[in-house]
Formats: sequence, C-alpha cells, structure tokens
Amino acid sequence: MNPIANACPRMLTYKPPRIALALLATAAALQLMAPTALAWPQLPVSLPGGAAVATIGFLIMLRAWWLFRVREIAICPTASTTALITNDVYRLTRNPMYLGIALMLLGAALGSGGLFFYLAALAFFLIIDFVFCPYEEDKLARAFGDEFEPYRDRVRRWL
Repeated sequence: MNPIANACPRMLTYKPPRIALALLATAAALQLMAPTALAWPQLPVSLPGGAAVATIGFLIMLRAWWLFRVREIAICPTASTTALITNDVYRLTRNPMYLGIALMLLGAALGSGGLFFYLAALAFFLIIDFVFCPYEEDKLARAFGDEFEPYRDRVRRWL
C-alpha cells in the first residue's frame, strides 16, 4: 500500500462524498470570512461553465453509481468487492465516481471563482489520489489480480 495511505488509515473510514461536502462547506465558510485581498489574483469565473462541469461530473458519478447498483456491488470503499466493472464509464477512467465528485467541486470553483473552492477541489483530488485510490487498487489487485492488472494497465486512474 501507498505510504501516505498507510499514514492515514483513519481517513478511509470517511466516505468520499462526505469528505467533498465537508471541504465544500469549509470553502464556503472561509470564502465568506476572507478579506477581499484574498480574491486577488482573479481566478477563473464562469457560472455557465461551472454549472456545465458540475453537471457532467454529477452525470458521470450517477452512471457509475448505477452500474454498482445493478450489479449489487457495495459502494463503500472499504467493503469487499464482488465484481470488477470494466465497461461503460469504467472504460474511460478507473474511478468515475471520484472523478464525478472532483468535477462537481471544480464546477463550484469555476462558478464562484473563489480561491477556497479551488483549494477544496484540489484537496479532494489529493486525498482521493493518495489515500483512497491506492487502497482500492491494492484491494482489487488482491481480489481480481489476473483481471485487474491488464485493466489497470489499459485504463488511466483519472482520465
């Protein structure tokens, strides 16, 4: 397992959507309390662009969630995995649910232009990439070694 994941085993007890919501709430609170000096330099702002990115992220996450539901696979990252999905959105990314959530956070950042929202999106990405993904990949390699390794080599972690 990844040394960062080993150093943060308690982090695995938190569900990624709750991590994203906590980061989003923290970003909103900090943005409200921040002096206007932190608004410089101007970060990219586009309400329609942010809404589009967030919607695409939501649809990707929802599609991946649906694939888990129809195959009766537990969504919790620490639950045992009963099947390996390699088709549909999983042909494009090994982590469509995480990608979807990250895109939703990025959409919030683009829509608001707030520094703390961009930092929340970055923090979510780093937590998932360095803690959850290595943990889940080790788990999948143990459970589906001969099937998972070629899939891991063929499909990127994110995009």
